Amino acid sequence: MADRIVDPWGDRTPYGPDEQWPSRVDEHVEAQDVDRWVQSASILHSNGDAMDIAVKDGRIVGVRGRAADRVNRGRLDPKDLYGWQANTSPDRLTRPLVRQDGRLTETDWDTAMDRIVARSRELLRGPGGWGHFGFYTSGQLFLEDYYTLGVIGKAGIGTPHMDGNTRLCTATSAAALKASFGADGQPGSYADVDHCDAIALWGHNVAETQTVLWMRMLDRRHGPNPPAMLAVDPRTTPVAREADVHLAVRAGTNLALVNGLLRELLHRGWYDQAYVDAHTLGFEELQKTVDAYPVRRVAEICDVKAADVERAAELLGTSQRLLSTVLQGFYQSNQATAAACAVNNIHLVRGMIGRPGAGILQMNGQPTAENTREAGADGDLPGFRNWDNPEHIRELAELWNVDEATIPHWSPPTHAMQIWRYAEQGSIKLLWISATNPAVSLPELARIRRILAKEDLFVVVQDLFLTETAELADVVLPAATWGEKLGTFTNADRTVHLSEKAVDPPGEARADLDIFLDYARRMDFRDRDGAPLIGWTGPEEAFEAWKRCSAGRPCDYTGLTYDKLRGGSGIQWPCTTDAPEGTERLYTDATFATDPDYCETYGHDLTTGAEFTADDYRAKEPGGRAFLHATDYQPSPEVPDDEYPLLLTTGRTVYHFHTRTKTARAPQLDAAAPDVWVELHPEDAARAGIEEGDLVGVASRRGGIEARARITGIRPGVIFVPFHYGYFDVSPEDRTPRAANELTLTAWDPVSKQPLFKVAAVRVAKLAGRE
Repeated sequence: MADRIVDPWGDRTPYGPDEQWPSRVDEHVEAQDVDRWVQSASILHSNGDAMDIAVKDGRIVGVRGRAADRVNRGRLDPKDLYGWQANTSPDRLTRPLVRQDGRLTETDWDTAMDRIVARSRELLRGPGGWGHFGFYTSGQLFLEDYYTLGVIGKAGIGTPHMDGNTRLCTATSAAALKASFGADGQPGSYADVDHCDAIALWGHNVAETQTVLWMRMLDRRHGPNPPAMLAVDPRTTPVAREADVHLAVRAGTNLALVNGLLRELLHRGWYDQAYVDAHTLGFEELQKTVDAYPVRRVAEICDVKAADVERAAELLGTSQRLLSTVLQGFYQSNQATAAACAVNNIHLVRGMIGRPGAGILQMNGQPTAENTREAGADGDLPGFRNWDNPEHIRELAELWNVDEATIPHWSPPTHAMQIWRYAEQGSIKLLWISATNPAVSLPELARIRRILAKEDLFVVVQDLFLTETAELADVVLPAATWGEKLGTFTNADRTVHLSEKAVDPPGEARADLDIFLDYARRMDFRDRDGAPLIGWTGPEEAFEAWKRCSAGRPCDYTGLTYDKLRGGSGIQWPCTTDAPEGTERLYTDATFATDPDYCETYGHDLTTGAEFTADDYRAKEPGGRAFLHATDYQPSPEVPDDEYPLLLTTGRTVYHFHTRTKTARAPQLDAAAPDVWVELHPEDAARAGIEEGDLVGVASRRGGIEARARITGIRPGVIFVPFHYGYFDVSPEDRTPRAANELTLTAWDPVSKQPLFKVAAVRVAKLAGRE
């Protein structure tokens, strides 16, 4: 096998249009003899790569890809191949910790849980009760964990203050899908790569974020009749280098670009009038809005060549089967939801949806982000229900056997940034953080550290390691992880995988589901008949309970069982008696989830974020038609000036995930990318007297970092810093600021409420020469 650190994508297996992607089984095992192989999938990205875990003498010793799986056909990315080593890291948390005299000290589970329960009961007895609780979770737990947490929060405590770090990476995906199509759920399928004749990647560095999906795209590009490729990204990524057209737009101008491309499609007749008339609403307003974005104006706003905009429009307009993918370059930037919806507009006006090769994937950034949205552990109601629809609330109340008034639905659910604001102001007094590290991943980190350290905020952290966040907690609960627990999770194209338990967790660490169930039992949450609110005791029972919740909703799991998911491929929802093998594509009949009684949202003004009422929505008479959203471009809330003349964009490297909690503990991955860096264009570097390898300081209005310079093909006026790097692996006395989010701003999209990590104004200065 190729060196997958040097060559993350491995050998090519070319294939042509409408052919099946050939299998290629990747494997990394550090033992000669393996006792058994255990079925699972990856939790180190959102692609959902299926794999088997190698077990010897009760320890994980490696992994191999599953050739039969529809997602990866046996391939694994570098994080898959090596990241499992974190499970056996010697610094795993193995016993609970509680803060005593200002220090975290080891204790037993009863003591730790008693502290949490005592504080919970105290808050529930006092004025405001439910309003004092906040839950901030992850995109790495399992479906069963999220559903249980959602029931605890929404029916046990009755708090609307539930969200997760998925707000940072995929909230715009959900918002754009709801806005255009009426409900969450990816219309497309990874198999669309096999059939398309053009691929457009909108702010999506798929080569490093969903590496196996990129392998599939490369294999099509190396086969007969390859698809054309468009990349929109200010950096010269591997995707940009492969693409036929690369638009290195100025950060924050995505909406202007897509409006201009839409204008070209309409003016040149590259759209399907019959499809538009029969299956969409808002075409006339869209025409009027985008008409103000001729190529010359777009080129000026975005600082790209007009000829390249025209080439991109021709690529989009002349394709017969167009696949688009969208990710953080749009989601974490200015006017995020409006820009993502504009990409949806391209597919709707061209009728490029619901058939092989013609689809859209508003991608996820985390492995189980889809499940947080489905199961209601974030700012959504379980089953993609509408918080503003009384019948949907009645359904949940009946399912859970609680009073409707218990379920928070008097206003929109609280998004993550507002949860942290409430904690800062003191109204949230207990914040339970599971499987995430906001002390590195949230914007404006100095502020986040101050909030976590507040004396009147009781912080519970549930994690594998003593992260930067756990260091500030009042109680730390040691959790089991992938390979150490049983459950399911769903990837970005709706494929559900089963992950079996391969080994026992270390020490006294417990599965997340067991922790949530223990809390519910100790709190003695009851339904209106006096029975326990949560009747399940293990993952398979939790899955069956979730299936009942999902029945009849867009994310219907009723045709799935653990046994059905064992042994073969993952299966895409909806999976029902009518579609027992799952559903590859949504909206194949061009009937969208926009019926007022079925839809997940009544919509928003994409410029202001104002909620539309049910009456407003019904007056549109959507009748199963999709919405074309027309929005004008506005500049970012922070733009360069004389003091801060450059724009910062943050992102990932192929070798790490999130805040490196796992990947930094895999020797091969850590050695490949051991420290943070800053990418600059040669002109910007020369202006500041900076050469390759120099130590530089980057400063914004919120803070600063130090890192080594890399002179690259990034567009002029923009710098890039990977966001993975925090401080857990350096001693307190050596903690030179290096986390990218020391620089980023507390601002968010008005609809998705996703933070704007891509548009901070900064300055760069040389501090020292190359070592």
